[in-house]
Amino acid sequence: MATTKKKFEDKMNELESIINELENGNIDLEDSINKYTEAMKLVKECDEQLKNIEKQVSKIVVADEKLEDFDIE
Repeated sequence: MATTKKKFEDKMNELESIINELENGNIDLEDSINKYTEAMKLVKECDEQLKNIEKQVSKIVVADEKLEDFDIE
């Protein structure tokens, strides 16, 4: 069974939706706990994705097409 990887933006939209549900307060305690747990997973996944993107952005391609750290002097 193949799992599809959600885009960062999709995860953020899902997280925002969960936050709205929790803030609304119209769900019972058990559902709130499940939603909170789901939200925390999404936060962790988004944080990891951002860290990976930051690593990629901090590199530049030099003349011989190798990646080097980008350093502003």
